[in-house]
Amino acid sequence: MRQPMMLIALSTLGACASPLPPVDPGKAWVDLYTITPGRTIMADRLDGKRLNDGRYFQVTPGKHELVVRFDFEVYSGGFTTDPTERICYLTVRYNDFKAGERYRLEARAPVMQPQLLMYDASRKVVVDEPSEVFCIP
Repeated sequence: MRQPMMLIALSTLGACASPLPPVDPGKAWVDLYTITPGRTIMADRLDGKRLNDGRYFQVTPGKHELVVRFDFEVYSGGFTTDPTERICYLTVRYNDFKAGERYRLEARAPVMQPQLLMYDASRKVVVDEPSEVFCIP
C-alpha cells in the first residue's frame, strides 16, 4: 500500500517542478510576479480558455485577455490576529502584444486591495490597472 501512495505523491511533485517550455519567438511571453512574499499569482485563463500551466502566458501577437488568480492575506484588525486569505481574479486586456517580446505582470495588494501592473521588455508600464476584479470573499 505504501508504494502506490509514494508513487502518486512523487508524480504530483514532479509536475510542479517541470521545466518551462521553450520560448516561441513568434509569440509574446508574460512572466508573473508578486512583490510580497507569501502571495501567489497564477495564470488562469487566456482569451476565455483555462490554462494547464499557471506559471506564465505565451500569446500570439495582437489583442488578448489574460486572467490571473491572485491570492493574498487580509488582516481584519479586530479581536482576531489571524489573517484571512483573499482570492481575486484579475482580468487584463492588452491590444498590442508583440512577437518575441517579454512582458512582466506584477500583482500586489498594498492596502488589501489588489493592484496589477504589466511592463514591456524595456520596463515601461503598458497596463496600470486590471480591467476587471472579482474577489472571494
